[in-house]
Amino acid sequence: MPTKILVVDDDALLRRSLKYRLEQEGYGTVVADCAEDALVNARRDRPDLVLLDIGLPDRNGLDLARILQRELNLPIIFLTGRGQESDIVLGLEVGAEDYITKPFGMRELMARIRAALRRISRSSSAVSEESIVVGDIVLNARSHEVRWRDKVIELPPKEFELLRLLMSNAGTVLSTDYLLNAVWGEEFAGAVQVLYVHIGWLREKIEPDPRHPRHLITVRGVGYKMVAGGEARDD
Repeated sequence: MPTKILVVDDDALLRRSLKYRLEQEGYGTVVADCAEDALVNARRDRPDLVLLDIGLPDRNGLDLARILQRELNLPIIFLTGRGQESDIVLGLEVGAEDYITKPFGMRELMARIRAALRRISRSSSAVSEESIVVGDIVLNARSHEVRWRDKVIELPPKEFELLRLLMSNAGTVLSTDYLLNAVWGEEFAGAVQVLYVHIGWLREKIEPDPRHPRHLITVRGVGYKMVAGGEARDD
């Protein structure tokens, strides 16, 4: 069965162009021009990837992304004309695989789709049936659930994958370059601010005092590591 991609955009010409090119590349393609239709299609077809515009006629694409990820845990690439840094940060915050601003080249888009699908495949193949436990944090990759002190913590896909990688290598320092490549891909090489922001969001959710983390520790000049806990350490 071919990889299925859902395209959500209110621009009819762009939808037709994307559908044609994606099918030429061998992908099964479903299209929607609004959030309501996108939800119906996503729930019915369970696509492998969603290409999503932010400016939809009936609902903000960021809100739709949150619903798709909460209900179906679908990977998303934003395709949007909104290129401000604040918009990109919001897109990454909801866990998007990538954020591409219009206009874009089809060859670049296809390359980034392939890269996103490779990351998703690697992440899926790395899932273990066993829970990962580091101190008072428990992560179950199959149920996509994180518990901290028996409290369920909701994490967007990128934060979840970042935490899973760190917990799977507890006690080992993982470099910023390695984390960026493993979680976001080669396209984000050097984009350390993306990693810094996600580390900050994780600490807000799993640390008693995010300013003095006990679990997610910075190793200056190198990267980050997860530890079971102990004395609080300055970032």
